[in-house]
Amino acid sequence: MQVIPIILSGGAGTRLWPLSRKHFPKQFHKLTGGEHTLLQETALRVQHLASPIVVCNEDHRFMLAEQLHSIGIKPAAILLEPEAKNTAPAIALAAIKALQIDPQAIIAVFPADHVIRDQHAFQQALDIAAQAAATGNELITFGIVPTHPETGYGYIETTDGDGGLAPSPAQTTTVKHFTEKPDKDTAEQYLTSGKHLWNSGMFVFKAAAYLDALQHTAPAIVEHCQAAMRAARDDLDFIRVDAQAFDACPSDSIDYAVMEKADNVRVVPLDAGWSDIGGWRAVWEILEKDASHTASIGDVITINTHNSLVHNDNKNKLVVTIGLDDLVVVDTKNALLVAHKDQVQEVKKAVEEMANCEREEHLFHREVHRPWGSYDSVDNGQRYQVKRIRVKPGASLSLQMHHHRAEHWVVVSGTAVVQVGEKESLLTENQSVYIPIGETHRLTNPGKVALELIEVQSGSYLGEDDIVRFEDTFGRVG
Repeated sequence: MQVIPIILSGGAGTRLWPLSRKHFPKQFHKLTGGEHTLLQETALRVQHLASPIVVCNEDHRFMLAEQLHSIGIKPAAILLEPEAKNTAPAIALAAIKALQIDPQAIIAVFPADHVIRDQHAFQQALDIAAQAAATGNELITFGIVPTHPETGYGYIETTDGDGGLAPSPAQTTTVKHFTEKPDKDTAEQYLTSGKHLWNSGMFVFKAAAYLDALQHTAPAIVEHCQAAMRAARDDLDFIRVDAQAFDACPSDSIDYAVMEKADNVRVVPLDAGWSDIGGWRAVWEILEKDASHTASIGDVITINTHNSLVHNDNKNKLVVTIGLDDLVVVDTKNALLVAHKDQVQEVKKAVEEMANCEREEHLFHREVHRPWGSYDSVDNGQRYQVKRIRVKPGASLSLQMHHHRAEHWVVVSGTAVVQVGEKESLLTENQSVYIPIGETHRLTNPGKVALELIEVQSGSYLGEDDIVRFEDTFGRVG
């Protein structure tokens, strides 16, 4: 009986703007000050188990696969959701796949964007949960031992705990009730009761037990997820869930759809330095701080700066702060956030305002990642745009053409094979090529080192949607 990790990587992380964007959300960033992203930390935390099943948004598939490949982890499957339907359907898809791998499979479900500092305590709790799931059909969740009266989390009321002492982390505990995010007074009562834990959103159960429980409480979800998986198809290293079948699936969280209704739910208390990184204050709390209680990441100099977070994501810029207190400063190449620590949850409203104004800063960073590499828009004007393009070794862009722009490429490092029309040429450092409007073209890096070039676009329309693909290694269309 295998314990198969399920990693859910569908979050958007809007409260961590401007670092987290729709097309580059928080799980793909290094937010803890270490060498790994949140996704990579999650995968490494459970790498001693079976190969993981990952559920992710189609737009993020290549970035996810590359990040896992770079740490030597090959998933058992990467399931692509045609659209976000919340956690109950996502886990159902993964459970169905797990049963194809092992009919007796236990699945351990973890969001890709959580932080756990104490690996030993986490492993102990995971072992307890897996043993409990193996001996019965209980649905096991992890409840975080609260450290303060938090109003941003849901709570799990247990039948154990007394006199302000939390339930023992050495065993599972009966769940009495799930409660929504409380007000401050209620949260303080929960903290002193000893009977309440934070709802972590992490679970362990037999794959079959979860589907049975879901069939009882939300049968339509099971029906449509099974149909979507029956009609799924392989695409490179991914499994494309059938869009038509999944479109009819109700959207619901596992808490609402199953956990709050089932009578076989138990909880394992977990005290392991957990955080769901729900906002910039949470980032400040988990990072190491200087003597003035200020945390900084990137090229930063702080003078008389206290109780603050300064995060510089721009490698080409120095950020200096003087005389700040209780502030969050986050700088990226195309957006800067300055906010009071007590107001950082309002970032979500700023993201909504950007969407209402049809701006793009909530969608993309200036540097945009593609399966073949990345591009950075370094300058633009009314009829021109300049990009710095990086192509990974052995990678190739699609054979394509543009209706409204011409392009001029100048190689600055590496070697490029360039196809323009029927002609193919080899370019090295300081050599260039011109691609007229309407001409088919392709760029390939045949070497073993990265190819970098400068692209100058000129024309009446420079949008990314002015592209017609004829052939594409990565299966993209349009």
